[in-house]
Amino acid sequence: MANITLSVPDEVYRRMKRRREVKWSEVARQAILEKLEKVEGPLGFYASTEELADMIEKAGVKLGKISLDEAIRHYAKTRELEWQRTSTIQAN
Repeated sequence: MANITLSVPDEVYRRMKRRREVKWSEVARQAILEKLEKVEGPLGFYASTEELADMIEKAGVKLGKISLDEAIRHYAKTRELEWQRTSTIQAN
């Protein structure tokens, strides 16, 4: 198993130290796994089917017959929404 170093503010560290009964490495491991599932979906894909459907709806796509040009435009818009959903730091 790999090890990582995690930085937390001093006040958070002091509070964590008062709760010695909590296995903080397990808390961090579970939080990482939950974030991965949210980002990748439960099967390890980039997004779950439900999330993709939500992104398509937000992009304003009607899933009837569309032209290739329209599909390409919608794909680009959906990629942007996926980036916004998964990115923690976004440039303005």
